[in-house]
Amino acid sequence: MSERGALRVRLNRLAREVAKFGAVGAMGLLVNMAVFNLLRQTTEIPVVRASLLATVVAILFNYVGFRYFTYRDRDKSGRTKELTLFLLFSAVGLVIENGVLYVATYGFGWDGPLQSNVFKFLGIAVATLFRFWSYRTWVFRALPAREAVQTAESFLEQRRTEQPDRVGS
Repeated sequence: MSERGALRVRLNRLAREVAKFGAVGAMGLLVNMAVFNLLRQTTEIPVVRASLLATVVAILFNYVGFRYFTYRDRDKSGRTKELTLFLLFSAVGLVIENGVLYVATYGFGWDGPLQSNVFKFLGIAVATLFRFWSYRTWVFRALPAREAVQTAESFLEQRRTEQPDRVGS
């Protein structure tokens, strides 16, 4: 396979992964924001605590989506390790996400409903970048053999499509 062809295959694979990650993440965002606003409007729980609870609910929702949709074809041999790493990196994301909200709320006094939602969303956006990198790098690892087989199959397919040109020459 040519270098350009291999790059195209890898970029297509990455684009599909980003799309699936985004679909699960979008649903998780809706869960997170819905739980956050429900807690804010129906309880006296302080802003950041409500956000922490909403984030935990979204983390649990996202694990199911990532494991059984986005990364369903990835290594499943070490579920305990996978879950441990997922929770560890999710906890770091939780700190990033809610750290932004904490600074806005208690550092600047921006704690109105609209401000809280804006900074909650901004925190989620920053934490999502970290989560995408950490989940794909450490938690849901690709199986090396599968990648090698896919590369070999695409090489053979390319060779097959090139063969008719050589026959007619």
